[in-house]
Amino acid sequence: MRPIVFDCDGVLVDSEKLAWSAWRRVLAQYDIALTTEDIALLTGRTDRDAHVHFSDRGELPDQATFWNELSEVTFRLFDQHLLAFEDATDTLDALHRRGATMAVASSSPRERLDRSLTATGLSRYFEFTVGGDEVSHGKPAPDLFLAAAAGLAVEPETCYAVEDAPAGIEAARAAGMTVVAVERGHYSFEDLRAADVVVPRLTPAPFLGS
Repeated sequence: MRPIVFDCDGVLVDSEKLAWSAWRRVLAQYDIALTTEDIALLTGRTDRDAHVHFSDRGELPDQATFWNELSEVTFRLFDQHLLAFEDATDTLDALHRRGATMAVASSSPRERLDRSLTATGLSRYFEFTVGGDEVSHGKPAPDLFLAAAAGLAVEPETCYAVEDAPAGIEAARAAGMTVVAVERGHYSFEDLRAADVVVPRLTPAPFLGS
């Protein structure tokens, strides 16, 4: 079976609404409104990219200070409400039992990625994980997926990538991976059509027999 590299937010864990709720609360302290256009543009990208984006709309503290403020709100919401998608848990369990080699390539910073995987009990499935603050360029650049392949000691071209956002699909394709996109309601089929396969929910089927 070919190695599989999963995105985290929106693919494995139902974190998008919680994360953007945290952004909304923190940005409001600086009189910056979060819009649906902002969410569509920034989903799948790093917090570093988002900080630059919103700094053009108002005066924000430096990234380290802002991250401390944002993480305090985000982690409180995650600890209270974060859940793994049921289809993700079922798929990971089935693939793990078949001996699949799996990694995570997430735009989230390392601290948030670890918090998400630990809180939902998913960390046990992965041999390697990489966060958005551990590479030079976030999605849609291929750095995260290339780092995941390197961490698994495999060639990127041998891997599947699982994504839910156009930026992630672009990144995985740039890395040379075969991309499976899952529709989670944030993007339409047309938005995701650059993937090799688009599925309405996660199952082991796209990865078996390879």
